[in-house]
Amino acid sequence: MTIKDLLIGESARIDVVGGEGALRQHFLDMGVIPGAEVTLVKLAPLGDPMELRIHGYELTLRLADAEKIQVTKLSEEKELGKAGQSKKNSKKIDHPGLGEEGKYHPKGSGNPLPDTALLTFALVGNQNCGKTTLFNQLTGANQHVGNFPGVTVDRKDGSILGQKNTMITDLPGIYSMSPYSSEELVSRNFVLEEEPEAIINIVDATNMERNLYLTMQLLEMDIPVVIALNMMDELRGNGGTVDINLMESMLGVPVVPISAAKNEGIDELVRHAMHIAHYQERPGRQDFCDENDNGGAVHRCIHAVMHLIQDHAKTAELPLRFAANKAIEGDQLIIDKLSLDNNEKETLEHITRQMEAERGLDRAAAIADMRFSFIRRICDECLVKPHQSKEQIRSQKIDKVLTGRFTAIPVFILVMASIFFLTFNVIGAFLQGLIETGVSALTGLVDNAMTQAGVNAAIHSLVVDGIFEGVGSVLSFLPIIVTIFLFLSLLEDSGYIARVAFFMDQLLRRIGLSGRSIVPLLIGFGCTVPAVMSTRTLPSDRDRKMTILLTPFMSCTAKLPIYAFFVAAFFPDKGWLVITALYFLGIMLGIIVSLIYKKTLFKGEAVPFVMELPNYRMPSARSVMQLMWEKSKDFIQRAFSVIMLASIVVWFFKSFDFHLELVDSTKDSMLASIAGILVPIFKPIGLGDFRICTSLISGFMAKESVVSVLEVLFDEAGGVSAAISTLSAVSLLVFSLVYTPCVAAVAAIGREMGRRWAAIVVLWQCVVAWIAAFIVYYIGMLMGI
Repeated sequence: MTIKDLLIGESARIDVVGGEGALRQHFLDMGVIPGAEVTLVKLAPLGDPMELRIHGYELTLRLADAEKIQVTKLSEEKELGKAGQSKKNSKKIDHPGLGEEGKYHPKGSGNPLPDTALLTFALVGNQNCGKTTLFNQLTGANQHVGNFPGVTVDRKDGSILGQKNTMITDLPGIYSMSPYSSEELVSRNFVLEEEPEAIINIVDATNMERNLYLTMQLLEMDIPVVIALNMMDELRGNGGTVDINLMESMLGVPVVPISAAKNEGIDELVRHAMHIAHYQERPGRQDFCDENDNGGAVHRCIHAVMHLIQDHAKTAELPLRFAANKAIEGDQLIIDKLSLDNNEKETLEHITRQMEAERGLDRAAAIADMRFSFIRRICDECLVKPHQSKEQIRSQKIDKVLTGRFTAIPVFILVMASIFFLTFNVIGAFLQGLIETGVSALTGLVDNAMTQAGVNAAIHSLVVDGIFEGVGSVLSFLPIIVTIFLFLSLLEDSGYIARVAFFMDQLLRRIGLSGRSIVPLLIGFGCTVPAVMSTRTLPSDRDRKMTILLTPFMSCTAKLPIYAFFVAAFFPDKGWLVITALYFLGIMLGIIVSLIYKKTLFKGEAVPFVMELPNYRMPSARSVMQLMWEKSKDFIQRAFSVIMLASIVVWFFKSFDFHLELVDSTKDSMLASIAGILVPIFKPIGLGDFRICTSLISGFMAKESVVSVLEVLFDEAGGVSAAISTLSAVSLLVFSLVYTPCVAAVAAIGREMGRRWAAIVVLWQCVVAWIAAFIVYYIGMLMGI
């Protein structure tokens, strides 16, 4: 039978892991290996994918991939007999003293570095293990923290607080040194090519069996390592313990228990990290083979390959043990770097095939089993872990509703609608009113002061009609943007977004995407730039490009001022309904376009959906407040830079003619002549007004500036509501929803896909926006709106 044949609640032992290539290697790295035991927790609401429990954590898998993994069902007696068991070696050993002053270990150390040398550290660990939280504690930085895999998608650097000449780099989460996606490649290349003085390997203490797999590979790289055993507060809270002394002794590197979220153990971690980096104290153990296990086939194979490639590894500047294991696994990137000749490649193949025959497993599975066998010994002897944690029990109860068969999608729609309602009708609207009152009062004071002082008419107009009308109007939308980011941050930190990916996978697959694409798309509701960057977590180049091209259809918060401005003017009593409809229209257009992409540019199927589901956690108040502050600061900076500049430029062009003389009417200005070129293009969609064309052009710099420019241009006409019809306002809303993203987003797309694609996105989004607005406008005309 296969995993697909299991019923909910049933357990089985894995016999054969089918498939091939990077996906199969990824399964092995995640612990899906022969001999491992799995339990089917549940199926997604639409029947696919499934959620499995393996090595104490939850993993998602599609039915098609589950069908390739052969298993033997476990008897109920064995399942019941395993419940709540924890083994621990009763022997006690003295503290090894690794990585401590006065405990210098010349056997595992190189020459001490000069006191003035820059000590570089790589912060490496699995996805969602708390790396970014630890990075913030170590550096005082304010990186964004979330509770779903893939928060960090690029390297981030900072210096350790209180330590001179230090540089620590926060790398994307990685499950092994066999990269499965582009952001994992960033981590491996950094460790291999940048050669940091030391590695801080962060390990989730509540899930050591999976996390230590990466640790085994890091130790093989012969770089000084200190293990930060994170989330010890959760483990202790559930009655678990770790024998740190024994664990240090078995691994040969310092192990420091910490809680990054509570700032526990950080000082001790820094002391150990500084020591091993300065003295270059390398791992005391790199051989994890058991020579008595199955005749020592894997042990002999590794050592034979090490002798074969020793000179090549030295030339390529690759760690010998690491290179040997990767060559046996068939890692083509490493084999190419070794530059083996044909005879050596044939010898490598013969050695590996002999090991496969003796071991009874293929090469990749044999290496993975060797590592997990050692990990199991560590966990058996060093760890007492409850069978099921409070966090896991709580998550299962919550998931009965949030990922239930009949409740998952309705709850998701209800959650998103509630966010819009609270943002636009309750919290955001109330705070917006306060700021509008304040800005209006300040504008009046400045206007009166300048009038009484007899300030030049042009300067008076610039300050009041240009800067205050433009920047002031945009500032009033700050509460709306901050409020929606607050809710998105709560969803992200709690772990709910990972569940959305789980139950949306089946629907997204119908349009050619994987459920993992939902994370960048949801981030796109906040800002397109991080949404584009987060696509690096997707293992398929096809899925990554397709997701990037769809992110502009997810309405970012920068467009909220446009929506709120027109809704207040034309639909004051139905604001949140209109804005919710706009968001869903963007999603529907994205679906239509994705179906076109699936049939044309990106033919084929989405990559398999393999993702860890983290336990639900209470959102961190610090993380949420930090994100709100960052977005507020970013918005205010843009308001007083890009938006102010745009407002001044627009005021200048609308106030003067080509002879630089003040005009009595905007119709006689330079702006009317220049923007008039676009009027014929926008006339068929009801936007044939040069002032609207100008505002849309300014939106390419920053979407918020559309409102500021409209305020400046329509001031003399008694406001927008008096100058355009309701139908034109609807058309403008639809066009603004879809047309080209801002210059920052276009630059991000250019970095990820190239300048040619960035230019295509600008033109394509404008074309789609024009078509959508045209259809809406003429439907409205036929309905007599």
